[in-house]
Amino acid sequence: MADISMKWKENVEGRIYVDQTCIACDACVLTAPGNFSMHEEDGHAFVSKQPQGPEEEAACKEAMDGCPVEAIGDLSS
Repeated sequence: MADISMKWKENVEGRIYVDQTCIACDACVLTAPGNFSMHEEDGHAFVSKQPQGPEEEAACKEAMDGCPVEAIGDLSS
């Protein structure tokens, strides 16, 4: 389960975040490319845009469910 105290500083403000347990598998970026990005220097994922609308919400939920190390958190959960 993601830990808000360990979230990456690159995450944009909002309820969805990626924490430092990310293993850079790229799954979230492939699932929700409009919302997740990879940090080019450190090689970890982060939230580049908070979801807007039902399609992005669904994609972010799928990314969270598919994260192999549960590094994606949702403050509303």
